[in-house]
Amino acid sequence: MLYKEWNEKINVISRKDIESFYEKHFLHSLAIAKFIKFKKGTRILDIGTGGGFPGIPLAIFFPDVQFHLVDSIAKKISVVVDIVQQLGLENVKAECLRCETLTEKFDFITSRAVAPASELISWNEANLSTKNRNDIPNGFLFLKGGALSEELGLVKRKKEVIPLTDYYKEPFFAEEKKLVFVHGKDK
Repeated sequence: MLYKEWNEKINVISRKDIESFYEKHFLHSLAIAKFIKFKKGTRILDIGTGGGFPGIPLAIFFPDVQFHLVDSIAKKISVVVDIVQQLGLENVKAECLRCETLTEKFDFITSRAVAPASELISWNEANLSTKNRNDIPNGFLFLKGGALSEELGLVKRKKEVIPLTDYYKEPFFAEEKKLVFVHGKDK
């Protein structure tokens, strides 16, 4: 397994999580695919991708969608680049940079346990395209855990919170794991 090999060299994901890798990382990332079926040509920005989550699992699941994975930690992006190459994922671009420096436009911006939602939105709202091509409006798709009422109270736009127990029965998802969909700016 590619991640296990890399994790022995550098700490890509928590060492205690490597035995439950599929559930806690891969399956968790695919919760987004349960919420939306991205249409061909959709562009996704995955910020703070770390070891490539949720971007790599989604890129495998949606080969006709373009993914741009960014992280400010070079060694993590080196792992992502290697895994993307070994898997032959031609729909993924990975870069070591801060998301605030990007000028491209994306249909959706994803994140998994990076920062509070209000900060992620303020850093990235300029990168959200106003042209919708999917069945739901463009926006932010955050995988979050824990109590979110205070954090999401700071987000003053339309949002949906989906408990991941709606999608999965594994015990990990009963630990207050949620998908948060925040709509892009109202027109």
